[in-house]
Amino acid sequence: MGNIILDKSFLFALTIIKYTEELEKRRKFVLANQLLKSGTSVGANVREAQNCESRADFIHKLKIAAKEADETEYWLLLCKHSEDYPFEETLLTDIKELQKIINSIIKTAKKQSQ
Repeated sequence: MGNIILDKSFLFALTIIKYTEELEKRRKFVLANQLLKSGTSVGANVREAQNCESRADFIHKLKIAAKEADETEYWLLLCKHSEDYPFEETLLTDIKELQKIINSIIKTAKKQSQ
């Protein structure tokens, strides 16, 4: 791919898919479903931002990606702190890295539009 945010969000989505499959094997369906939706939505919105119609639209799409990343972090923290849930610390590290990158891109795009 060659675009850091596209690459990282795509790889994160693939990892989330595997993790939610493990949650489903353990019959943790509600959190698995929520996490699958938000975790894969981050990359989908980042990708959608690449084809935006304006800088404002680009920023808007990335803000949605940022919200989805925040939600994903919430579900991961619930898994981390819930009894009898598998947890992979790298997922939390990865989503925090994605949040930093997305927020940095938003900040830069806002500065450029002024």
